[in-house]
Amino acid sequence: MISWFSHKKHPDFWKQYLKKFKKKLPKKIETTKFVVFDTETTGLDISKDRILSIGAVTVLNNTIDIAESFEIYVNQEEFTSKSVEIHGILKEGNLQKITEAEAIEKFIHFIGNSVLIAHHAAFDVEIINAALKRLNLPKLKNKYLDTGILYKKLEGKKDNHFNLDVLCNEFNIPKHDRHTAAGDAFITAQLFFKIIAKLKTERTVYYSDLFRVSDKKGLI
Repeated sequence: MISWFSHKKHPDFWKQYLKKFKKKLPKKIETTKFVVFDTETTGLDISKDRILSIGAVTVLNNTIDIAESFEIYVNQEEFTSKSVEIHGILKEGNLQKITEAEAIEKFIHFIGNSVLIAHHAAFDVEIINAALKRLNLPKLKNKYLDTGILYKKLEGKKDNHFNLDVLCNEFNIPKHDRHTAAGDAFITAQLFFKIIAKLKTERTVYYSDLFRVSDKKGLI
């Protein structure tokens, strides 16, 4: 049993994570460090299902930094054959896997105080939070953006709600490695750029606009 878990003390990695939020972050899209991430899971029930894989890539200065990427697979305590049809991750297989606790620690170290991005981000954030809760740790402190919600900020898109495949088709984004966590993170990073570029053709876009839920321009 991990000592910090059994004694309900926050581990060093979590303390280091919290310290990073004491630093004032930039308020410009171009200079903000974003981490685009995705999770593959056994299902969509936050309370019951478990993380199988986490993939992430860093976005900074209008560039996707492939060299600074993240991909990890988690030992499967829970297994559902139906989900394998989507993500292809077998319970055994040849992939190197680690414990959930190890995976969460590595992910927290990778993201730091960056702004997180995901497609349908609420699910991915909450599945990470559920894993943190099992480790007696608080929720993520990072701000996060949902590319699905960002898409709705585009003119004429207010009432639309599309999955990643549909938006890939609309923005001509190749769907290589679709339904892998790392692949979907890279695809979502490209989608983020496409949406921001489109928004900038419609109006001036500020950092604060990304988080705004409503205004006279119809931002959602």
